[in-house]
Amino acid sequence: MTTILSIQSHVAYGHVGNSASVFPMQRLGVEVWPVHTVNFSNHTGYGAWRGPLMDPADVADVITGIGEREAFAEVDAVLSGYQGGEGIGATILEAVAAVKAANPEAIYACDPVMGNAKSGCFVHESIPVLLREQVVPQADLITPNQFELGFLTGTEPETLEETLASVDAARAMGPSTILVTSVLRPDRPEGTIEMLACHEDEAWIVRTPHLPLKANGSGDVTAALFTSHWLRSRDLQQALGATVSAVFDLLQLTLDSGRRELQLVQAQEAYAHPRMQFEVTRVR
Repeated sequence: MTTILSIQSHVAYGHVGNSASVFPMQRLGVEVWPVHTVNFSNHTGYGAWRGPLMDPADVADVITGIGEREAFAEVDAVLSGYQGGEGIGATILEAVAAVKAANPEAIYACDPVMGNAKSGCFVHESIPVLLREQVVPQADLITPNQFELGFLTGTEPETLEETLASVDAARAMGPSTILVTSVLRPDRPEGTIEMLACHEDEAWIVRTPHLPLKANGSGDVTAALFTSHWLRSRDLQQALGATVSAVFDLLQLTLDSGRRELQLVQAQEAYAHPRMQFEVTRVR
């Protein structure tokens, strides 16, 4: 069985961080051990929330306790997402090192959350530097959006060729596998959006309709599903197709519901049995 140690935020109401990632992975049959970096009432997009930001020492203590069960050898991947402060980055990297010491085949999957093309960077100014210089070089798999990919590599990719060149620059930093979300090529058909997956010299792209909604947590679901599918199949085309199919159906269901929060539980069949309704095209 695939086992993932997921070190992310947690909210009681709604679905972001571990609250978005854990259930879809479990629905795929993945064993997930969640470690929470915050324990908030709701995500910060509401402008008001309650609950504590976890001290990195407390997060490290939970991880240490898992290690004391001699469980690190079972972990196939460490997954991390939004990092609210500098201290948590060091804690995550220490966890990655401990897991890899126990299981050299384990990977580190990092979603380098920094911002997007519409909003720009929305994290503390120290976080992008931390991600670029310390965290991403230690990652085996990263899942940036096109904007974040550009920020990491000091580029401004727009065309497919530019995006692939930026992927190569990111791979030179350390990761061997890269999923680029929210790819917005200037020559794409109107009302569409793409996702690009690359591993070493292989690259695949898939296009879907661009749904008109802002869905907090959808990136967390995407990173979780792609990591899970990649670990299980090591088939880039299959992992990309299954991830995109499931996330699109989740977003469509959320849009149709008229609700602000992801309809995560309601869309569970899309994770377990993705419809594979979109063509996945090899571009390298």
